[in-house]
Amino acid sequence: ACERCRWILTLLLLSAIAFDIIAVAGRGWLQSSDHVQTSSLWWRCCHEEDGCQSLREYAWGRAAAAMLFRGFSILVICFILSLFFVLCIPQILVFLRVIGSLLALAAVFQIISLVIYPVKYTQPSTFMPTPAVTYIYNWAYGFGWAATIIFIGYASFCCCLPS
Repeated sequence: ACERCRWILTLLLLSAIAFDIIAVAGRGWLQSSDHVQTSSLWWRCCHEEDGCQSLREYAWGRAAAAMLFRGFSILVICFILSLFFVLCIPQILVFLRVIGSLLALAAVFQIISLVIYPVKYTQPSTFMPTPAVTYIYNWAYGFGWAATIIFIGYASFCCCLPS
């Protein structure tokens, strides 16, 4: 069964890379319920004249971006290793366990990023003009979670293979 799923697992990592790129570049992470504010990993924008404010001014904004990039860089390394596994050494299952362990680490980084961002962004003292405003998680934030779920699934599969 492992012989048949080698390419599928590599394609899953490729889709996780695409999801992470969409999450990093996407402008739809959070949106206020009154549709006045939208935000991405990098910017907070109001539909008024004041324009956009960089979230890199805040320590939590830098931390969320750094954690997401750490997870993404580990993902790219795992994708390269999985290509090497598929093309060169398909018989060594220990190699898959290394990829699975690295992806578990990447999933931890991504989860930290995907939790820090909304918790700090939606704190009453940060950007909420009134307590009545709530925030809606948008599509780009969902792509970040989709990539993280792929990480967790792939890591579980690789680490649970029989010897």
